[in-house]
Amino acid sequence: MRQHRLALALALLAGGATGLSAQVTPAPTTAPRAQPALRALPSTRATTEVTLAPITDSTMADAPSVTIRLDYGQPHLRGRTLHTDSLVPYDRPWRTGANALTTLTTGVDLTVGGTALPKGTYKLYTLPGRAGWKLIIQKDAGQTAEQGYDAAHDLARIDLRRQTLATPVESLTMWLIPAVGAGPAHGELRLAWGTSLLSADWSVR
Repeated sequence: MRQHRLALALALLAGGATGLSAQVTPAPTTAPRAQPALRALPSTRATTEVTLAPITDSTMADAPSVTIRLDYGQPHLRGRTLHTDSLVPYDRPWRTGANALTTLTTGVDLTVGGTALPKGTYKLYTLPGRAGWKLIIQKDAGQTAEQGYDAAHDLARIDLRRQTLATPVESLTMWLIPAVGAGPAHGELRLAWGTSLLSADWSVR
């Protein structure tokens, strides 16, 4: 009798286990989502920045660092000729980059190419010419590249030094290069694209 009951109990357990396993439904498999096709945009974005640290002494120990920063769209030649009507024509103000306007932001009063600029934000254009280039500095009035150039915002037009490069620069590149040495912080603003290397001096006031 005990063996009969034990066999019956084992049978019931086996049947229960079978019943439970029959009720488990495997989770549906989800196919991985396809990634959209990607393409590179024809221009990139670049920045150049100089950090100015205070000269440490007992009266200025807690003075914060400040920065001078250029932010610009970086077009690439990709086999094109630079000075054409569709790219960078001569004798017409150029936004000096791709897409959004080039922006100069300074946390300190500057002199750029002999022009005094109080700390703040400015828009930069250039005026390419066969005889030379000019840097156009505009006040920041919220203007956009889509609105086009408006001389009413001009603060200064600065003659740029120009050198001809033996090897063309593929991508528009700008630098704020600090000089080393005694005295107030100073340096060069440089711009290169194609065979042109252009520059102007900057210094802290």
